[in-house]
Amino acid sequence: METDEARALREAVRGLLARRSGPEAVRAAMDSPLGYDDKLWSTLCEQIGVAALGIPEQYGGVGATLAETCVVLEELGRVLAPAPMLGSGVLSAQAVLATQNEDACARLLPDIASGDTLAALAWSTEDGDWSLDKPACVAESGKIHGRAHYVMDGDLADVLLVVARDGDQVGLFEVDPADVRRERVTTMDPTRRLAVAEFTATPARRLDTGNFAQPLRHLRDTTIIALAAEQVGAAARALELTVDYTKQRHQFGRPIGSFQALKHRMADLYVHVEAARSALYAAVTTAVIGGDLSADAETAKVVCSEAFEHAAAEMIQLHGGIAITWEHDAHLYFKRAHGTALFLGQPAAYLVDR
Repeated sequence: METDEARALREAVRGLLARRSGPEAVRAAMDSPLGYDDKLWSTLCEQIGVAALGIPEQYGGVGATLAETCVVLEELGRVLAPAPMLGSGVLSAQAVLATQNEDACARLLPDIASGDTLAALAWSTEDGDWSLDKPACVAESGKIHGRAHYVMDGDLADVLLVVARDGDQVGLFEVDPADVRRERVTTMDPTRRLAVAEFTATPARRLDTGNFAQPLRHLRDTTIIALAAEQVGAAARALELTVDYTKQRHQFGRPIGSFQALKHRMADLYVHVEAARSALYAAVTTAVIGGDLSADAETAKVVCSEAFEHAAAEMIQLHGGIAITWEHDAHLYFKRAHGTALFLGQPAAYLVDR
């Protein structure tokens, strides 16, 4: 059950996004040089403290749980708001925290929490593998080599972190963005900015003090859950918009939503979206109580990805011809659905015997 604090947080974020991140604003943001509305992001950070939620108070954060972070991501996903919350406020911030390096946390986290610094994490290989033991880059004698893909806001980041293989261990490294060749890439989802980062004997500082494998697994699981929150918010909104449209569109003198065949399809979709919400909440609960995240995170990855893809597909089908036009938002939900399903690894990769 959602707490009063979480409900107030949801209302605050939803109210701000309703005023500042409508369909026209989203399109303007994704076409802007930054790929997001920096003024909206500043307001979210300054007035609500969204980037600070998962960061402890001693590092300038709020010290909230993953549950509060997921509330924000659910609301951002609902309107497809382009924002660096997932990449900087979750993935990168939690990576720094996972090192348990007091100096690095004190130096990097306060500015990430305030939203003044944009951080990015380079990890994935070209085929979209976010491997725990074979990341895209390798470290050798304090230098990074390799080419990382799907780096969220990687071409804009003020702080650039790298997961790299260092001998028989995996570690987290910090590099100077000026020493890295970074290039924004064309994405299927225009609301999410991704980049390629190429490292050629790039000087690096290792931030963790030992084998980073277990903290890296927890980091990936945490980010999967945060992404699942975004998927649930977007899937629920796609269903809402579709139901509203079937009430307005008339055929044969009656709303098309009154036809039994369409009622069945929307009922099935509602069940799928609510199942995804349950999978998300189960994973969030495990995270809050400090349990092993892996199984619940993998379940959320699969169920939430499938639910969002289903919602986006039905949104296009039930809106009819208007849904395939550039002017309608259905294609943005469809692209976000497939983009998020593949991010952090394909859902099928998590369907393994445990």
